[in-house]
Amino acid sequence: MKVQIDSGRCQGHGRCYDIAPGAFDEDVEGYGTVSGDGTVPQGGEREARLAVASCPERAITLIEGA
Repeated sequence: MKVQIDSGRCQGHGRCYDIAPGAFDEDVEGYGTVSGDGTVPQGGEREARLAVASCPERAITLIEGA
């Protein structure tokens, strides 16, 4: 499973990296970024799904089976 963030839609609410810190980071301005290549760490799938569902701008895409 991988995640992607559409940086054009992200408004910097920070829910993604608060909910799933293993899958997301923040940049210097507080906007969400994916950790590494976007691969969700094993055991972090539930948190990644919750982060996707919690994004007000729907800026996060979840790629199953990646």
